[in-house]
Amino acid sequence: MGKRKQDLGDVPMDGTNAQEEDSDDDVDMVNVDFEWFDPQPAVDFHGLKNLLRQLFDNDAQIFDLSALADLILSQPTLGSTVKTDGNESDPYAFLSVINLQEHKDKPVIQDLTKYIKSKAATNPSLAPLDELLSQKTIPPIGLILTERVINMPGQIVPPMYNMLLEEMAWAIQDKEPYSFTHYLIISRGYEEVESKLDMEEARPQKKSKKGSKENPHYFFHPEDEVLQRHAMCSGTIEFTHQQDDGHSDSKRAFQELGIRTNGSLILLDGAQFEPAVKAVGEYLA
Repeated sequence: MGKRKQDLGDVPMDGTNAQEEDSDDDVDMVNVDFEWFDPQPAVDFHGLKNLLRQLFDNDAQIFDLSALADLILSQPTLGSTVKTDGNESDPYAFLSVINLQEHKDKPVIQDLTKYIKSKAATNPSLAPLDELLSQKTIPPIGLILTERVINMPGQIVPPMYNMLLEEMAWAIQDKEPYSFTHYLIISRGYEEVESKLDMEEARPQKKSKKGSKENPHYFFHPEDEVLQRHAMCSGTIEFTHQQDDGHSDSKRAFQELGIRTNGSLILLDGAQFEPAVKAVGEYLA
């Protein structure tokens, strides 16, 4: 059933915040009614699976996304989907949480946990996460899974997180396993990279100096910047399956630089999750 219907007013449909735009001419403004629903097995399987495929990007092939979508849908009173065309339409966004301890015996969670641990071990800034997942018994970690189509406005995010807080509180009252010591958010980001085509056209050129600064990292989800400030640790991870150089060039149709996507892991202490959600709401309001 529908949870809530909200008129967010005129919103930019390019995934940016309106206040970040220098001119109204730079973005198309559309008035849209967004509706939040509980995850529904009879309706949302294919839409969720597609969003999960987008979330895991190059490494989506590693995981049984059908099993992961089924697991999310097995928790119909926890998490949300966002739609604009009614209950029977595909979701444009979703958010859910999975207890890594409770579902530790499920193959897809075993694969996910092994993957996250191996990636955390490659980034010193993620050492606390690596240590947490190296314990003989993994503590009750809430794995936050969320994704949305690229042009969805950030304003849809605070209601999803606020509903999740309410639903977890109700579930805990009913003695369900949603009391978490930590929250782990899987997300995506990207770096801008110089086009190989432009580099070839510009030859001859000097070799880049050793020790040059790394490319800055950008988030696809603006709320990740806020969540990162409240984190015990956070960092980027490289995908196991890398695209060739031409793939970055294919993503620069409207800009001079291409982009190279990567993963992002954000670990929050359980007590910091609610303040982080509040901060996200203030940032994206």
